[in-house]
Amino acid sequence: MPAQQAAVKQVVVHEDDLGMCHGANAAFLDLSQRGVCTSGSVMVPCPWFLEMADMQAKHPELDIGVHLTLNAEKSFYRWRPLTKATRAAGLADADGYCWKTVGELRRRAAPEAVEAELRAQIDTALAAGIDVTHIDSHMGALLCPEFVETYAKVALDYQLPVLLTRSYADYDPRHNLGDLSDTAPLGRAVAKVEAAGIALADQVLETPWVRQDTAQAAYAELMARMKPGLNFLALHFNAPGEIEVIEPGSAHIRTEEFALFQDNNFTGPLLADCALLGMRAFRDALRAEKRKQAATRH
Repeated sequence: MPAQQAAVKQVVVHEDDLGMCHGANAAFLDLSQRGVCTSGSVMVPCPWFLEMADMQAKHPELDIGVHLTLNAEKSFYRWRPLTKATRAAGLADADGYCWKTVGELRRRAAPEAVEAELRAQIDTALAAGIDVTHIDSHMGALLCPEFVETYAKVALDYQLPVLLTRSYADYDPRHNLGDLSDTAPLGRAVAKVEAAGIALADQVLETPWVRQDTAQAAYAELMARMKPGLNFLALHFNAPGEIEVIEPGSAHIRTEEFALFQDNNFTGPLLADCALLGMRAFRDALRAEKRKQAATRH
């Protein structure tokens, strides 16, 4: 990050889980058009992916990445890998669905099968007309030691920004991942990504799934944690509707989050001293620099 930007609180207000259901897509369009949500990422294997492709065609200004998806954590609302789910690949359970937990994925998935699935999801998004601005990871699975270098490799091959932090301590969704004592793979991935000129998040802050207080207090506390540098807010806005059946235990977290961020009286003061950014600018800067380097070599 350039030195002159280091003292600025840069914030990507991001919606994860696009394509999971219609309500997620509707919330993203609403908040993007309000100028509150600056980026989102789509789950390509999910049932409402095609609506996001249609939305991108109608609203090309939308900033949409790929929420690389190797888990299907719901009880009854499940999805399958795009690549053939062989037993050797280790990407799917006995019923052919993605594993419910990151732990199962870590124990079973073959690294080469993971890479093939990541590429299939990005290629499918591009073929559907998504102007892919970045990649990130559903449930943070790809930051696990077994997969993080593959995650970085794919980002470099597609010349896409990738959601990584230099330390697991700066990555809120780490609670999904299990044992993270082996930090060497993350270090190697970070070094390669930084050497390629990809900007890293200084911290990733996630939806507060467990609250001890009101929603307003929980989000005020979350946003108070933002600091100078690049802050990535991994949020999960959802309009009411089908989410209450899909995820009955925590649907209210998603719908209340959406309602709060619709209220400028709430978000305005909390974001007043922040520079809001999308991911497209990072992608375009990365590719422009690559073109410049290529031109100087000829």
